[in-house]
Amino acid sequence: MATPNDDCPVCLTAEIVCGKWTLLIIRDLADGRSRFCELERSLAGISPRTLSLRLRALEEEGIVERRTFHEVPPRVEYALTEKGRALVPIIEDMRAYGRRWLNADGICTPAVDLAVKPVASAVA
Repeated sequence: MATPNDDCPVCLTAEIVCGKWTLLIIRDLADGRSRFCELERSLAGISPRTLSLRLRALEEEGIVERRTFHEVPPRVEYALTEKGRALVPIIEDMRAYGRRWLNADGICTPAVDLAVKPVASAVA
């Protein structure tokens, strides 16, 4: 039986992005490809297991793509897909909200400049 929020766009989006660390992973990937160890360093306090689980869940949702390079030692990079890049404006709005309403003046690393990197439109 369907619940009233089964087709609510806010609820469906929240199911994807509201997991602990998820928005921060997307924030860090907004500047481009990253390796697992780079994400782990930038997300101080995240366990390797949690990072792995979050990346896998984001990959299953089509938000993150994983690219494996067949070399020795093996190298794996993660990047946002078009669907993932479409979430960057939400993060930018959260940054603006935090600065305006929560007196959060710190620098988020890495910084994302949407004026330089526009999000591609889903409509072709």
